Amino acid sequence: MITKRIIPCLDVKDGRVVKGVNFLNLKNVASPVELAEAYSQGGADELVFYDITASAEGRALFTDILAETARRVFIPLTVGGGINTVNDFERVLSCGADKVSVNSGAIRDPGLIERAAKLYGSQCVVLSADIKRVDGAYRVFAKGFREDTGLEAISWLRRGVDMGAGEIVVNSIDTDGVKKGFDLELLREVTQAVNVPVIASGGAGSIQDFIELFKTLPGVDAGLAASIFHYSEVSIMDLKKEMALRGIPVRL
Repeated sequence: MITKRIIPCLDVKDGRVVKGVNFLNLKNVASPVELAEAYSQGGADELVFYDITASAEGRALFTDILAETARRVFIPLTVGGGINTVNDFERVLSCGADKVSVNSGAIRDPGLIERAAKLYGSQCVVLSADIKRVDGAYRVFAKGFREDTGLEAISWLRRGVDMGAGEIVVNSIDTDGVKKGFDLELLREVTQAVNVPVIASGGAGSIQDFIELFKTLPGVDAGLAASIFHYSEVSIMDLKKEMALRGIPVRL
């Protein structure tokens, strides 16, 4: 049986890990290198590293910090932020990333997914989507919460998988940072629509939220969170031990 993954997320701005609510009121948390190393040693299955303002500011991702992070961690590392071309994939992978997450760049140029998948394999291409309810429909937003693309989310994710994305990260803007649980309704629709691993992001506030996620939606492959791990509200090992006790397959 495939184990469920627990993935801390490092949102990086100006070289520091930050966290806010609904992408607003960002607070400085820690050094990304030191935090990544602690998670690598503390039971995390993978890490996600997002340079959260690279796309909005129209610049490349901080490769120096990424390279140092990759040198210190020994679990898979997914990196995103400012990924707009296959050259960006090459640059990030050469810095030590195992997978590359694309969001705004794929919205501007959907063919990027297909080109990257052909060059590096689908397993390297992660399609991340920031999704919010607008007038009863799921819409994809770009540049964090800043830009409503008008794209219907489920069809966009399905299209991304058809073009070669090997994994999907679903981040619910409605629940991001609120700590009241994952967006199960949205995640159910996504898991029914695609046949690749789905990572749930946005809303984790307790161990029980992860238990509810995996028990309710066994088709979800991983749970991603930030602040509850950053502020030591939940220990990754405590979470994984409780998952195991509840019959959820997990790597201890």
